[in-house]
Amino acid sequence: QVPLVESGGGLVQAGGSLRLSCVASRLSFSSYAMAWFRQAPGKEREFVGAITRSGGSTYYRASVKGRFTISRDNAKNTVYLQMNSLKPDDTAVYHCARHRTIFADSLNGLDFISWGQGTQVTVSS
Repeated sequence: QVPLVESGGGLVQAGGSLRLSCVASRLSFSSYAMAWFRQAPGKEREFVGAITRSGGSTYYRASVKGRFTISRDNAKNTVYLQMNSLKPDDTAVYHCARHRTIFADSLNGLDFISWGQGTQVTVSS
């Protein structure tokens, strides 16, 4: 398993913003596409979005498109999730994940594995 450590979660009011970070260790980070998932209480984990190895392309689920931005800094082995205009429905534990295949840039949610422990995001109304 490759340690992925998320941080940056917290409690925020609706309409607010948070930036999550995920640091990868023991990984050739720039060789892997990365993704963010989330899981709300009592619900299935859902794919939020992903970013290619270079950061040149991204994909987002419809409900977050235009509000969330995924970016990465390969020099810091870190992927970010900037979340703006947060809604109560965004409340969940957010996890980052790496692509199952080195050097692959597909952005299908099923292609990602090795989730971190997650960071809690709570949006109050």
